[in-house]
Amino acid sequence: MHLGNYFGAVQKWVEMQNAGESVIYSIADLHSITLPQDPKHLHSNILQITATLLACGIDPDKSILFQQSRIPEHTQLCWTLGCLTTMARLAHIPTYKEKSATVKEVPLGLYVYPVLQAADILLYRATHVPVGEDQTHNLELVQHLAKIFNNRYGHTFPIPKAVVADSSISRLKSLRDPSKKMSKSEQDPKSRIEITDTPDDILEKCKKALTDFTSEITFDPEKRPGVANLITIHSLFTGLDPAEICEQNIGLDTGRENFYLIITVFLKLTFF
Repeated sequence: MHLGNYFGAVQKWVEMQNAGESVIYSIADLHSITLPQDPKHLHSNILQITATLLACGIDPDKSILFQQSRIPEHTQLCWTLGCLTTMARLAHIPTYKEKSATVKEVPLGLYVYPVLQAADILLYRATHVPVGEDQTHNLELVQHLAKIFNNRYGHTFPIPKAVVADSSISRLKSLRDPSKKMSKSEQDPKSRIEITDTPDDILEKCKKALTDFTSEITFDPEKRPGVANLITIHSLFTGLDPAEICEQNIGLDTGRENFYLIITVFLKLTFF
């Protein structure tokens, strides 16, 4: 899990949980085997993401946290829903187009991935679903399938509504290429700050982050996306406005270690 995941999703989940909402969180291990996985590595990842969610504030006494593959009804409902949609509709989903372009032979699992997502949601008759900007098309499929099922077999599922994350938060940029969002699929591990990174790791990644040739610290996402990305991270942890951060750091520059050290200190105070 990286900072984009935390601020774009997990932080909101914890807020919903602590507000008394009835919330359900799933470790989606069936989705993870869409592409080949080493079983031992997958098992380790399941344990790590579970521990990470607990460390970030997900509380089993207030919400439900479970492993997807332990509930066979997910795949059973996935089959039923798959019989209600068409290959043409699934092929037009943007996330499928994006991911299928990266492999020579597209596995069936990648094709029906959104149908399993629909089953994950509808199985629990969820009314609201936290989604990122890039997942809205998938939720439209969920709503479509719920309506078809209800029309054919009688009212069974509520039509879930999207709870869209703040785009300025959920779209934290890659430290190595600020034209892209921070992503776990990026090959370069220095492109993202992981929740499990040590303070030394974080400092090194911030120092290696792509900025520009202007030494002054200013906030301009269009002209200076790399610097703006670091300031945004600073802002998310401190609650300070970007303008305040720039004012506080007058005299420092993007080429000096002090600026990155300040960011690392706030990360350390939060996660360690």
